[in-house]
Amino acid sequence: MYADTRSSADQLYLAKFGVPDAFISIKKGAKRIGVFSQLEFSRALKDSAFDDVLSLEDWTVRARKAFRKSDIGPPEVIATLAKAYRIGGFKVPADFPAWLAFQLIELGLPIDAVRGSIFPVRETKTEAELGFLREGNRCSAAGIRAAEETLRVASIRKGYLYLDGKRLTSERLREAIEIACLAAGSIPMDTIAAGGDQACDPHCAGSGPLRANELIIVDVFPRVAKTGYHGDMTRTFLKGRPSDAQSALVAAVRGAHKQAIAQVRTGVNGKTIHTSVQKYFEARNYPTTRDEKGARGFFHGTGHGLGLEVHEAPRISTVNCRLKRNAVVTIEPGLYYPGLGGCRVEDVVAVQDDGPKKLSAYHYRWVID
Repeated sequence: MYADTRSSADQLYLAKFGVPDAFISIKKGAKRIGVFSQLEFSRALKDSAFDDVLSLEDWTVRARKAFRKSDIGPPEVIATLAKAYRIGGFKVPADFPAWLAFQLIELGLPIDAVRGSIFPVRETKTEAELGFLREGNRCSAAGIRAAEETLRVASIRKGYLYLDGKRLTSERLREAIEIACLAAGSIPMDTIAAGGDQACDPHCAGSGPLRANELIIVDVFPRVAKTGYHGDMTRTFLKGRPSDAQSALVAAVRGAHKQAIAQVRTGVNGKTIHTSVQKYFEARNYPTTRDEKGARGFFHGTGHGLGLEVHEAPRISTVNCRLKRNAVVTIEPGLYYPGLGGCRVEDVVAVQDDGPKKLSAYHYRWVID
């Protein structure tokens, strides 16, 4: 691989420590080889999981001698390493730099790009990783708690929410959420705090004033600064008084959420869980429709894998996918109807032989007086 650990979950998985700049890593059998500049070399010796920690400067000198030229870069260094370690070609991840792949091929090294993660074992988690993900969801819960507390102290005036004399906006609510995540030890990104019809677009972050008596979706998925593992939780709130239709919508989503979580166990097909959620909503007269204006109802997957990436294998969706023991997945059914609002509830569970093991914890009370 040639990547930094911020943009490449695979590189972080191999290295086990954070490096902000791209570096060369090679895995040959069980041996892990990392090549680092002097900026990172001593830290790699102390903190990384590599068996061989090599100096980029030393191997640049070796490559310069091997190729008999002064202009040496990653392709020549990798080719020199390949010869020294008797490597005839490489498997690379799908996001491997194209320019580097073409130059390695020109140097006579076959390249085989792997679809998906180059480490399929990432789909199942160790006990340590389960702990990291539980910590990620503690950070998510801190953000959701900040949102709830902000909405609780807000007042209602002429149909809008006010905080400290100013209209409460999605931006200000998101700021409170992300400050809480940072204080908890995580880095929040793309946090969702969307109300009303904005919440009917599941990935809309939300903008502008928040209104009373409208459903507000809060989706928080920060990355723990120390480990790189994520949390991912969603709750839906309403400040004021809900209508009967809103109450029924939330009850349906919560019912589907409980039913789906109960089905999680080793060997179950994720598609079966997703289909059961679809049928649950249909039986309660919550249809899913699509037209030129978009989709309404339940139109996304029920869940996805969680780890060093927010979205990774496995999937609980329309695709056949048998759940493996100690895989970690989200369960997040939702309903979205412009004019009525959107609701989504999400938790994280580990797949076990005897059922789900929850890694997230926060209450489901959604009406805030």
